Amino acid sequence: MQNLLRGANAVMAVLRVASGLLLIGSVAINFANIIGRYFFSVSLQWAEEMMLFLMVGCVFLGAGLVGWAGKQIRMDVIISLLPRPARHAFELLAELVLIATSLALAVFAWPTVRMLAEFDQRSQAANIPLVIPQAMVPLGFTIMALLVAVRLIVKGRAPEQPADSGGHG
Repeated sequence: MQNLLRGANAVMAVLRVASGLLLIGSVAINFANIIGRYFFSVSLQWAEEMMLFLMVGCVFLGAGLVGWAGKQIRMDVIISLLPRPARHAFELLAELVLIATSLALAVFAWPTVRMLAEFDQRSQAANIPLVIPQAMVPLGFTIMALLVAVRLIVKGRAPEQPADSGGHG
């Protein structure tokens, strides 16, 4: 169990760093484009496209962190009014549906990613292979499903200990 938790913490550390770097890169490109546009009357033609790709990566890699923390969007107004055993059963069902949906989306996204790689399709302005940002979709959903599953396993084995053993925020 400790190895599983250690592995999850290592994956989350990598996700935090990667998401942070992608966000910083997006902000830096936006800042450079603003400076270029307003002070030098020159804009970076590829900036919008690159910022979009960086944000896609940031969001889909960050989804694993959200899933681990159990902070994904939920419609739980009615469920919160249920007695504790029923509430826990519905929460578990919701987590299992999240895992199944995430894995299904990852599987369904894979043919598109494979096709983009085979045809070497590239973005218009930045000439980035589209397989890179598109691969973030199945990768992010797969990581989220795995981290939610690990959280459920860890939480199920030791309910008195929170699944989050590190300071993520």
